Amino acid sequence: MSTPSYSLEEIADALGGRLIGNGKLRVSSLVHPANVSGPEDLALAMEPGLLSLVKKSKAAAAVVAGKEEDSAFIPARILVERPRVAMAKLTALFAKPVEVKPGIHPTAVVEEGAKIGKNPSIGAFAYVGARALIGDNAVLHPQCYIGEDACIGNDALIHAGAKIGAGTRIGDRAIVHFNASIGADGFSYVTPQVGSVEAAKAGSGGTVTASNASLIRIASLAPVILGDDVEIGANTSIDRGTVASTRVGNGTKIDNQVQIGHNVTIGDNCMICGRVGIAGSAVIGNRVVLGGAVGVADHVTVGDDAIAMAMSGIAGNVPPKTIVGGLPAAPREKMMENLFNLGRLKQLFKKVETLVEKMDRFEKNSISQQT
Repeated sequence: MSTPSYSLEEIADALGGRLIGNGKLRVSSLVHPANVSGPEDLALAMEPGLLSLVKKSKAAAAVVAGKEEDSAFIPARILVERPRVAMAKLTALFAKPVEVKPGIHPTAVVEEGAKIGKNPSIGAFAYVGARALIGDNAVLHPQCYIGEDACIGNDALIHAGAKIGAGTRIGDRAIVHFNASIGADGFSYVTPQVGSVEAAKAGSGGTVTASNASLIRIASLAPVILGDDVEIGANTSIDRGTVASTRVGNGTKIDNQVQIGHNVTIGDNCMICGRVGIAGSAVIGNRVVLGGAVGVADHVTVGDDAIAMAMSGIAGNVPPKTIVGGLPAAPREKMMENLFNLGRLKQLFKKVETLVEKMDRFEKNSISQQT
């Protein structure tokens, strides 16, 4: 796999940045200023604290932010306004995706009735089930599994080890990373009589008043539907629905090790961070951000543009454009007030102890005076 090489002019055009210095200089790698080893390295110094490292390095070129005069000592540089956006564009330029050769590998299995679009790339030992539909330019890496009647959109990318269940529909340009599971059965069971959880929800005074003598499985009949431009992280699991589909909207990005339960609906352009768990039938609005290890209870609704801080436990509905945190999750101002008050408890206890001691002495003095 060849290493990409670009002139500073080409990079500046791609970033929409302002080039100062020799635009013909070519670079072939992006590096931290502390790791510059030669003139072909492009130092990323978009944070003010990194400029001092560029001075000590052998960097001939850098990408910087801020005022032009702050980086005047760098011979060739590209000034950008939005460092994170610049980082996204730069890494896209220099990325080296693992290639799958065009065509269908001889060891791949494509079952009868499956339809393969134009220009496919299907790797070794991949499996495509009966009546599945693979879109144009789709890339299936080795050892991925596409179940029967599944639909993979145009330009989609399915990485090695991913399992796409029967009937699952994945939109155009979607990316599914290593060992993700899309379309397994939901975790849904019922007991013949009222079980422990049902009794607890009905109000049992804090004690367990019923038991689960046996568990009856509820089958999952509805598929998972992923929109266009969705990205699913490694080892993430999205369960199929019971009778209503589990849905993920266009442009939503889901991190590694996320669990999404049956019948969940997630809107467009959401960011779901690592180790989030969303229980069955929850509704997540558009552009919602769930920080790492957030838990969302079943049948809860999280409104559009809401943000949940890391490790929040969402047990009730969250209004749109609200920032929540804590366990149970509360509006950020209330959560910070609660944390502040917790920090004051030690001081409060000392004051109470001092007050009790004074009251004890007062009572003893009163008794002695009476006698």
